[in-house]
Amino acid sequence: MPRPEKHVFVCTQNRPQGHPRGSCMSSGCGAVMNEFMNQIQSRNLFEKIAITNTGCLGPCGVGPSVLVYPDGVLYGKLKPADVVTIIEQHLLGGEPVAELLAPAEVW
Repeated sequence: MPRPEKHVFVCTQNRPQGHPRGSCMSSGCGAVMNEFMNQIQSRNLFEKIAITNTGCLGPCGVGPSVLVYPDGVLYGKLKPADVVTIIEQHLLGGEPVAELLAPAEVW
């Protein structure tokens, strides 16, 4: 397998209901992860984009959180509809999606 150009980490941390930090799972990360997987598969991008589900990335209050490497770009409060924009504009086009970035005070 060739080295991918981008590696996407989707936080799938699940904490109990009412936990003070919350969790990306309670914010809908499962649907975001599924949309990334569906888009990567349907576009046959396996050699360009790797995707990994991960535990807590830190800024729980802005979940679902997605981290893109090697760029070090963190997205927050994502919805499944945002995935296509991230793939087209950032992962394939090289330009991070400014309006979806996590706030500077958390990343």
